[in-house]
Amino acid sequence: MHSAIIDSAYRLLNSTILYFEGKPVGTTAARPSGNALAAVNYGDCFVRDFFPSALVFLMKGDSEIVCNFLTTVLNLSGQQERIAGHEFSEGLMPASFEVIENEKGSHIVPDFGDRAIGRVAPVDSAAWWMILLRIYTITSGDMSLAHSKPFQEGIRRILRLYLKESFEISPAMLVPDGSFMIDRRMGVNGHPLEIQALFYGMLKTAQELLLHDNSNKELLKMVNKRMLTLRSYVRLYYWLDRERLNEIHRYNSEEFGWDAENLLNIYPESIPVWLDGWLPNEHGYLVGNVGPGKIDFRFFSGGNLLSIIFGLATEEQSAQIMRLYHEHWDQLVGEMPLKLIYPAVYGKEWAFMTGCDPKNAPWSYHNGGNWPCLLWMFTSAAIRSGQGDLAHKAINDCALRLARDHWPEYYDGRSGSLIGRRANLDQTWSATALIIAHELLENPDCLPLFEALII
Repeated sequence: MHSAIIDSAYRLLNSTILYFEGKPVGTTAARPSGNALAAVNYGDCFVRDFFPSALVFLMKGDSEIVCNFLTTVLNLSGQQERIAGHEFSEGLMPASFEVIENEKGSHIVPDFGDRAIGRVAPVDSAAWWMILLRIYTITSGDMSLAHSKPFQEGIRRILRLYLKESFEISPAMLVPDGSFMIDRRMGVNGHPLEIQALFYGMLKTAQELLLHDNSNKELLKMVNKRMLTLRSYVRLYYWLDRERLNEIHRYNSEEFGWDAENLLNIYPESIPVWLDGWLPNEHGYLVGNVGPGKIDFRFFSGGNLLSIIFGLATEEQSAQIMRLYHEHWDQLVGEMPLKLIYPAVYGKEWAFMTGCDPKNAPWSYHNGGNWPCLLWMFTSAAIRSGQGDLAHKAINDCALRLARDHWPEYYDGRSGSLIGRRANLDQTWSATALIIAHELLENPDCLPLFEALII
């Protein structure tokens, strides 16, 4: 890859560093510009957006900004507005924060979904934060931060919130629509795969970060049991290959009793037409969502790739997912990696599912748009599953255009050939994803970071 492309990505990253009281605390979602399309909150530092930025900084040995970010977000946790009649959730972490400077000085304002479109709380933020804390601890060698009293208590607060009993009997986590990267109504409410992958990664991480003493003994037992049951559940009920598809196609429904085979009462009629013939033998993937009477058969890249990276999928399942990318390259990767969801939804299904959201028109934004920010996940998953050649192909196909197009947030179209109609330019995680992918493939010195990323 031409060095000018990577240099351009680094310039973008460095121009987005956010400071508070003279210290770097994060990066803004996009570079400030006169672009009329720029979203009003893209001057915020988003927890999930900063994750790839943090990986780049740690690659280069700059751990200060990551340490400051982790501390800042921890200090903001539990500051959300209290709603009358609701139990206060201390372990909730903000989706983003902004630095406000006025005549009274500088202060940080967090967003817990209070200002977000749809006003949905960010379920994924705490998982991204904890996983980053582990990577920071391993790469920097600084154990004191994670073992400090405030951080240990912060981890316990998160786990107490996320392990809280509910009316669910599933080990998977139940969340509302729009509570993670797909932050608009897209029919992902319930038990979306991406949340389960992050939840699993967070539980594995907690086992390493929590001090193994008497004060954490019972909590660690709960973490281990939930992690194992979640892993078994996802590997069984979310997995779809040719054999599993045939089982569902021949399911009996309305079964009652202990000997039921169709435990979730999935109706064979719910299998979409596009799946017929789409799954070759020895190929498969983890479906997007599973719940009572529900399987969302759409392919979600983020959830599948994170499942590979964090070891939620088995080695064989991981290999089959990557083979599916190779088999359906034009559909799942296209001209600008990678398709967030495949396929897009249309017509009345689109109207009911999205609430007639014009930004989520078919093959745009979260409804089948292509997101360059997924490149770091794709590269990490490809390397872990021994198929790094796919990552080389993905990068080589898009790097030059991505820089020339000024790092768009997302691309439109069936093949991802069009810059997103409402995409913001100079998007930080579009640039950092390419940097990470390039460095993991070309720089042997980045092996320690990759080993820290693999949970």
